[in-house]
Amino acid sequence: MTIITRPETQLEKARIGSLLELIPKGRSTVLDVGARDGYISQFLVNDFDTITALDLEKPRIEVERVISVKGDATCLEFSADSFDTVFCVEVLEHIPSHLLPKACAELTRVARYDLIIGVPYRQNLRDQRLTCADCGRINPAWGHVNSFDEQKIRRLFAPLDARITLVVEGGIKDATSSLSVWLMDRAGNPWGTYDQPGGCLYCGKRMPPPAQRTLAQKMCSKAAYWLNAAQRAFERPKAYWMHAVIQKRPFPLAMAQGEKRTNQAGSIWMKS
Repeated sequence: MTIITRPETQLEKARIGSLLELIPKGRSTVLDVGARDGYISQFLVNDFDTITALDLEKPRIEVERVISVKGDATCLEFSADSFDTVFCVEVLEHIPSHLLPKACAELTRVARYDLIIGVPYRQNLRDQRLTCADCGRINPAWGHVNSFDEQKIRRLFAPLDARITLVVEGGIKDATSSLSVWLMDRAGNPWGTYDQPGGCLYCGKRMPPPAQRTLAQKMCSKAAYWLNAAQRAFERPKAYWMHAVIQKRPFPLAMAQGEKRTNQAGSIWMKS
């Protein structure tokens, strides 16, 4: 079995640790939506018999009991109730806003008992933006096009019950003003998240940081920096991540006490 590693900050360790603590016991099958390199999928083998790892391109994961498939969260090619649990982390913030309700409905449809959702908490989408050198369009940090709070998650998965946990270790401050955002845009957004994977949301090209900036642009970015710093001095740190356990139907008591379902991977049928 290949062990998949990533560099982790203390915040990331806290986030992943909090997430794994929410995994329900006694379940047999799980769909990991947005599996990417399988970093999270490899941890799921401790709690599930079969893990189906799904992404827009078929993941290359060499971990025992992990089945890799290609798919789209907005149109899952599985029948209803195919998986005991659906695991969806670092995905919903990337889905175009008009497709978000459809994606949440699809995740709910294929789950038998529960869903585990992970999204950034009340992210300020104006902070750390990027400017594409090719098309000139402004991109949100990390390609995140949606921001979430407790009410939005409950609304997207209504009428199901959602138990929400906030990851608060460290806390973040990301307040901006209309003026500081305007100034940073004029400056070419030099301090955006240019090391993020993927390209421009509009033209698909890779986005390197601005190579050269004028004196006026440098003055704009410096002014924006100090405006943000002044505002954040009065801002209370907030949680930076939110996890939700959403129950679709109660888990049978007999199974909760250790009786595993007999239908393993062979019972997961693709829709015709």
